Amino acid sequence: MDSSHPESGDTAASTGSGTERPHIPAQRPAPSTEAGTNPPSTPTDTAGTAGSAPEEEERFWKAGRLEQMPIRRLPKAPPSIHILGPTVFLVALGVGMGESYMWPRLVLVFGPEIRWLFLVGVTLQAVVMLEMSRYAMATGESIFYGAARVFKPLMWFFFATAILVYIWPGHLSAGASAFERVTGIPWQLTAVTGMLLVGVVFTFAKVIYNLLENLLSICIGLLVVGSAVIAAIVGNLSDLTSTLTGMFAFGYFPAEASTALWFPVIVGSIAFAGPSGMQQMWYTLHLRDKGAGMGAHIPQIRGLRHAGEQETMPSRGFMFDTSDPEEMEKWKGWRRWVSFDALVLFWGITMLVTISFTVLAQSAARFDPNVTELLRGGDRNAALDAMAASFSAAGSPVLGTVFFCFIALIGLNATLGLFDSFSRGQADMTFNFVPGAKKIGMSKLYAIFLWGLIAFGICILLFGPADGPAAILDVLAFLSAFAMGAYCVVLLLVNNITLPKPIRPGIFSNAIIAFAAVFYLGALFYSLFAFGVVID
Repeated sequence: MDSSHPESGDTAASTGSGTERPHIPAQRPAPSTEAGTNPPSTPTDTAGTAGSAPEEEERFWKAGRLEQMPIRRLPKAPPSIHILGPTVFLVALGVGMGESYMWPRLVLVFGPEIRWLFLVGVTLQAVVMLEMSRYAMATGESIFYGAARVFKPLMWFFFATAILVYIWPGHLSAGASAFERVTGIPWQLTAVTGMLLVGVVFTFAKVIYNLLENLLSICIGLLVVGSAVIAAIVGNLSDLTSTLTGMFAFGYFPAEASTALWFPVIVGSIAFAGPSGMQQMWYTLHLRDKGAGMGAHIPQIRGLRHAGEQETMPSRGFMFDTSDPEEMEKWKGWRRWVSFDALVLFWGITMLVTISFTVLAQSAARFDPNVTELLRGGDRNAALDAMAASFSAAGSPVLGTVFFCFIALIGLNATLGLFDSFSRGQADMTFNFVPGAKKIGMSKLYAIFLWGLIAFGICILLFGPADGPAAILDVLAFLSAFAMGAYCVVLLLVNNITLPKPIRPGIFSNAIIAFAAVFYLGALFYSLFAFGVVID
């Protein structure tokens, strides 16, 4: 999909740019008579610009007690098959220590048959991705705004959770630690430099989304190709076969996996099969900035240096006429577009990378038979060390260096995605629901949260424990996993209450999301009450 962003549907002039955003004529939807839906209301004002022909009376869609959504035309969907898109953000956030570290560790201890749980986890995430996109593409609003339409405290829960969970610079610290092994440069110096560099790049970017999509696409391409090459060098056909067949060993769960030592690890690994915590929720904001569906009517966020060029942000999203067959046909086109994203780009790329790292883990077990016992003894770094040693043994010590460079790249990917996503999400909620925030503007709010995150991270890296106090981490891990179950519940409420009936999810989709909510929350609370610990 082209990275250019369609113009806004609002008639307000662009502030600071000197150009007027063209008006998109409103449509008159047929009044809704379905039970459980809100018929469009008719306000007293009309849409139009000076000197234009008389236009139809503007119509609105009412969802919850918040501001109604004006009816606008849905843009035509691009071709379903594409390469670039907002999925790169989820892949960058999802292909992290879970895929490269947590699951290889489980394979070393329990064998490749344990990977059926990964298949369940990443497939649930793909369905969640599809349902998150439903609301975002239909309205141009984030899922946070949708939660506020149902019940405002739901949104504020996620606002607080984001601050508690994502201000700790864990991903960047892990990547910097791997880089230290390669260069000898202290990881604190690399991490601080990396955070400042990310802040400067985002500050000077004209349109943040376009820059970040291109950067992450390059990084993900290197990661996918590089991990596959590494696996091909050190693995063999037997490793690949057992990795693939292990994904379908449904029901395999050895007795040791049910112990207090490993059950929380497995719960955490399932939660981190793909993006975890609030990363799926932030995806709705990236869809909007990409111009997907009704997000075409919302301006993109600009970097702080170009904040004066920021177009006027509407205070609510838009809805299209779901009674118009032509509009519904375009809607089906957008659903095909995002389905390709979810099933091919997200599910496929995530699976490919984890297959590569699983093959690498099995080759590591052959090279160092003691690695399994080291892991059972609590040596968390044993898996990465063994995989690096295996790679070196397959060629030369230089290859071990290349492996750690890939771990550093994973940390960089996650940092770019997390810093942008956190700032974008907090700015969105603040702009829409904190009195007086609209006067500051979306771009400046984004910059405030971005540099606040960077300042806190630097303080923690230089003056405190990089991962935070252990007692706090237990709470944060709980909140991260709890957020996943909670956003599944919110998805069910938002999509089935605030959207018109023709575009609500079907029974099958609702059943999967409900199962995901029970699955995440049930496993988390069982781990908490049975073993006194949460995810690890």
